[in-house]
Amino acid sequence: MFTTFIHIIADGSLIPVVLIGAYMLIFKIPKGHRFEAYCRVLMAGLTAYLLAQLIASIYQPEAARPFELLGTQAGALFLNNPGFPSDHTLFATAITCAVWFETRNKLATLILALLVIVICVGRVVALVHTPTDVIGGVIIGLIGSLWYLNGYSSRRSKRPLPKAQ
Repeated sequence: MFTTFIHIIADGSLIPVVLIGAYMLIFKIPKGHRFEAYCRVLMAGLTAYLLAQLIASIYQPEAARPFELLGTQAGALFLNNPGFPSDHTLFATAITCAVWFETRNKLATLILALLVIVICVGRVVALVHTPTDVIGGVIIGLIGSLWYLNGYSSRRSKRPLPKAQ
């Protein structure tokens, strides 16, 4: 029973993140702004993913995952790699940032942020990641979101100038 619960929070919590994120990005971005928004989302996601792969090729804090070190079974799904950074947390963080920066919807972003925390805790409790792995995933996801700053500054510069009197 406990292992099922851990599996659900470690892996299953990603499903509502994807569904909420998709809904918000498809239906809450105004039609005239979607192309630019989707380009930023794509670039932010690709940047975070490529940065994660680069860092993982250079730095791995542990050679084995926690469940391997303890000689037990993994409590969640995992890829056959050392585990830094956590792809689950990176992906969930990237979606959360996309929703916040592109829609500015506080409620949806808060729900997604809480789900990111649940995923982080679940991945560590399931023994497939260390705290360093999940924190690394979140930080790299946040670094990828720097693309949105360009969108924010371009949206501000497109505002009409005040009329001269």
